[in-house]
Amino acid sequence: MSEGTVSRTDREEPDPRADKSIVARWKGGLGFDSDTEFGGSAVMEGQDGRRGARPSELLLVALVGCTAMDVISILLKKRQRPVRYAVRSWGQQRTTHPKTFTEIVVEHEMEGDDVDVEAMRRAIELSATKYCPVTAHIAQGDTRISHRYRLRNRDGEQRAEVVMTGPRGEGLQPQS
Repeated sequence: MSEGTVSRTDREEPDPRADKSIVARWKGGLGFDSDTEFGGSAVMEGQDGRRGARPSELLLVALVGCTAMDVISILLKKRQRPVRYAVRSWGQQRTTHPKTFTEIVVEHEMEGDDVDVEAMRRAIELSATKYCPVTAHIAQGDTRISHRYRLRNRDGEQRAEVVMTGPRGEGLQPQS
């Protein structure tokens, strides 16, 4: 089969027993296009100088996406109305293979005069310790994740660390 050719298995339906499924199609070199069953996509690239996300970057994308969705959902239910919200993440990887992350920082940045700092802090804590499966997966290994915020509201700017999760599940709420 030539570079970039779609195989028969690329067109098959996902396993019905799976909760989530994706397919990554080779585009040549170290490049892949991936699609999710719900219409999401990502361009991955492993060669320097070529455009595309590295798989380890996509791990951070999954982490910030998961926690951001949790936090904004909780805040909206609490009738908090931010005017701007972004989540940033950065991490330190080992220099030896498999180059796993040793530390990751997740920082929630929010603005809104009526956003209560305690409501934001609690939403981040719930996401980090209870709701976000990506955080839970990563924190089960040897990675430490710092969850923090920066809030600009009518009281000025406030910053704090909320909770640390990992390594080996530390900081996660026990499963019932």
